[in-house]
Amino acid sequence: MSQAEAPTAPESTGPHPRNRRNPLWTLGILRSEILTTMLRRHRTYALLAVLAAVPVLIGIAVRIETGGGGGSGGGPDGAGGPAFLTQVTNNGLFLVFAALAATLPVFLPMAVGVVAGDAIAGEASAGTLRYLLVAPAGRTRLLLAKYVSVLTFCLVATFVLAASALAVGALLFPVGEVTTISGTRISFGEGLVRAGLTAAVVAASLAGFAALGLFVSTLTNSGIAAMAATVGLLITVQILDSIPQLSAVHPYLFPHYWMSFADVLREPVHWEELSRNFQLQGLYVAVFGSAAWARFTAKDITA
Repeated sequence: MSQAEAPTAPESTGPHPRNRRNPLWTLGILRSEILTTMLRRHRTYALLAVLAAVPVLIGIAVRIETGGGGGSGGGPDGAGGPAFLTQVTNNGLFLVFAALAATLPVFLPMAVGVVAGDAIAGEASAGTLRYLLVAPAGRTRLLLAKYVSVLTFCLVATFVLAASALAVGALLFPVGEVTTISGTRISFGEGLVRAGLTAAVVAASLAGFAALGLFVSTLTNSGIAAMAATVGLLITVQILDSIPQLSAVHPYLFPHYWMSFADVLREPVHWEELSRNFQLQGLYVAVFGSAAWARFTAKDITA
């Protein structure tokens, strides 16, 4: 066979280079990360199951303590978990807010920290990171897909927790009109909308911590080390946020405005603290997202 007739070997085994800029290719990466890698892992099911069990335990404990009797009337006198708990016996819908208030300081973000810390480091420790980069995805797109998958877990975990609390609250306690923190009454339907909005606010509040965890995940090839470091940072920052002498730095700590979700249950909704929370989370996403990108794109992938 002449040289002119000899077949030429393809330059790469992956899709055509033009597909690397195809939005459908990016959607394929996101679908693979969310539906295959994240949502089908046994670890994810275990974390969601534990989160769903928290409202069950809270509801049973309140039911046993009160003997099924109603609590005192009126609206909650504050924004914390105990204030919501006093209203659970009057209206089971308050179990949603009580469960979110009980898990948000540590437990819910701890689950997010496990997923975020393992996002990149877990692939490296399993020896699959190089395989993922063989496909023409690009490091930037892969990092973005990992972050979107962590945000998806934030949303799924929060709504699983809220749905479990709503089901348990409706089963164990009466439901009806909702008394807001401001003392006004709204319909049960509007209360459901407020509960859904509260869950969305809580999920959005974890965006900054998710970016921090993703950055930590790019610093090591050990998934366990990344998860431990991320959870350790969470606990450390929560301790710093509780020290009065450090009040000057509190507004810059990512969990400082987490409990502002209670303002959704005011009439009208108070947006000042919520806005500060969203701005702070956006700042953390920008800073640590950029740091994760700079680290990951320059990192020598050996596993």
